[in-house]
Amino acid sequence: MKRIGFLSFGHWRNVPGSLVRSAQDSLLQAIELAVAAEEVGVDGAYFRVHHFAEQQTSPFPLLAAIAARTSRIEIGTGVIDMRYENPLYMAEEAAAVDLISGGRLQLGVSRGSPESVVAGYEAFGHLPAEGESDADMARRHTARFRSAISGAGIAGANPQMGGRTGLVPIQPLSPTLPERIWWGAGNRASARWAGQQGMNLMSSTLLTEDTGVPFDRLQAEQIAGYREAWAAAGHRHTPRVSVSRSIVPLIDDDSRRYFGLRAQADARDQVGYIDGGLARFGRSYVGEPDRLVEELARDAAVAAADTLLVTVPNQLGVDFNVRLLESISRDLRPSLGWD
Repeated sequence: MKRIGFLSFGHWRNVPGSLVRSAQDSLLQAIELAVAAEEVGVDGAYFRVHHFAEQQTSPFPLLAAIAARTSRIEIGTGVIDMRYENPLYMAEEAAAVDLISGGRLQLGVSRGSPESVVAGYEAFGHLPAEGESDADMARRHTARFRSAISGAGIAGANPQMGGRTGLVPIQPLSPTLPERIWWGAGNRASARWAGQQGMNLMSSTLLTEDTGVPFDRLQAEQIAGYREAWAAAGHRHTPRVSVSRSIVPLIDDDSRRYFGLRAQADARDQVGYIDGGLARFGRSYVGEPDRLVEELARDAAVAAADTLLVTVPNQLGVDFNVRLLESISRDLRPSLGWD
């Protein structure tokens, strides 16, 4: 079975046409969308985290609220920028949300992506050590976080308070959470590193490299390298792999009005520069459902992954996105054999 989730960037903007005018709108609509997505058969509700932007920035209160309103759907991030995180506080928050959800948290983390401020993590009090890059710091924070959620001793016990000695782990702990941490990899090398480390793989619609081959084939190479590295490292549990896609079935007047003219223009990869390097951006899938079935069936990376995250235009509101997700679950999923 292939799982299908949605990925929301949580944008809000007080401009004409937006149905998400404020941070409160964004948060409350995110909860409503997750609840409705569960009802129409979607498997996951994931949220992008961007600091210093009119988007979701603090995922754990949102995920806890969704966990309390749902019973089946996976909840997660795609992804948390670990340069900004206090690993131990994050470990406590993540474990608490996972316990509230009954073990449904799927936590995507990474080095982060280009942002609207310069070195914003420094304002949060996090500075790379001497000789360390910001990417190195993100991986260090990730290692500390993963150690903490695994129950490693963190702080020395006070024997005057209970007679304990030795190192004490953070609390609470959620026993299976360590197997549900995902690394957002932007290229083939970082995917192999994720496999070596024993994290699940999360790959988006952007790869920060380009070899001239179509995006889906390059991403499929990334997935194959990840699985090779995982196997070579000898990890015992089964890894998961997700890929993101922009998918818009043209099913009504609203979807045709908003996206119909983009169907041809967005139906090809784009190559450009990001963070000073060449990058390849994956195509969008926009069209009638039967056509989308044919096109998605040819996507090598979608075929290789076990989880597909559909990026949703959240500023068009809950009702529009529920119709979009319901069509994907009803019209595309069975025809692609994803049941």
